[in-house]
Amino acid sequence: MKLAFLYAGQGTQHPGMGADLYEKYPEFRAVVDAARVDFDLKAAMFSDPDGVLNETRYTQPCMVAFACGLTAVLAGLGIAPDYAAGLSLGEYSALACAGVFTPEQAVSLVAFRGKTMTEAAAGRPCGMTAVLNLDREKLQDACRRAREEGLGVAEIANFNCPGQLVIGGDQAAVDRAAALAREAGARRCLPLKVSGPFHTSLMAPAGAALAERFRTEPFGELRIPVLFNCLGREMGPEDTIPALLERQVQSPVYMEDTIRRLEELGVDTIVEIGPGKALSGFVRKTAPGIRTCGVETCADVEAVCAALKGV
Repeated sequence: MKLAFLYAGQGTQHPGMGADLYEKYPEFRAVVDAARVDFDLKAAMFSDPDGVLNETRYTQPCMVAFACGLTAVLAGLGIAPDYAAGLSLGEYSALACAGVFTPEQAVSLVAFRGKTMTEAAAGRPCGMTAVLNLDREKLQDACRRAREEGLGVAEIANFNCPGQLVIGGDQAAVDRAAALAREAGARRCLPLKVSGPFHTSLMAPAGAALAERFRTEPFGELRIPVLFNCLGREMGPEDTIPALLERQVQSPVYMEDTIRRLEELGVDTIVEIGPGKALSGFVRKTAPGIRTCGVETCADVEAVCAALKGV
């Protein structure tokens, strides 16, 4: 068996995530308790009494604390991957899994990242829309035409899987690109409930802020290969992790390419570290020969242990 961990991105968070893991597993509890943020992390994750969990600056540290805690639980049970990758902020969890960041450091970094992403989009009408069943070239053409009409930025932000792409940018340009995509044959265009045009050039100020933060941030050595969002593969000899993370926030996420590369590397099993099962759906549409297991709850941990140790 060749195993990869695939870490979920923003959008799958929900109140109550991790509450059962916190009660049962000391490894999970240690990661969450060690997180240093300027809000009540446990309250946001477990009950969200202030209704902030869907706001980017809160979502990102909660998701990474959850993911790093669950990674620690699986490690304690003898389950560790050969490869790691993640969608958007999930890449920080993948890097923590690979030893580049400590869990506490990863939470702190994405808390900073979430704030800078929120600030980059402040006061600008922006949006993101999922486009179904249209190929890359036709959607890129729709975005180009919207930009040429003077409506602002419209770019492909996510290449999730065959038949599922996401565009982002200025709201007027995104709406026009979506209309052009429908004319070109897209089956559906679904506006997303997000707080910014993530993974587009409008996030350049966030990339610059991250670059400055990384100047004083310690980076460990990779213990296992990580596949990076902005490459769709492992880093090359010319790449550095700080530069890739600066680029990631303002560049498309090549998840489909990442999954295809994992298949090329011989990965036959992927554990999606949630919450949610969206990435498992991407895997099934991209590389149906890879077995997927989702892990979000104590029951999931037990089921995955039984499945993997039975191989």
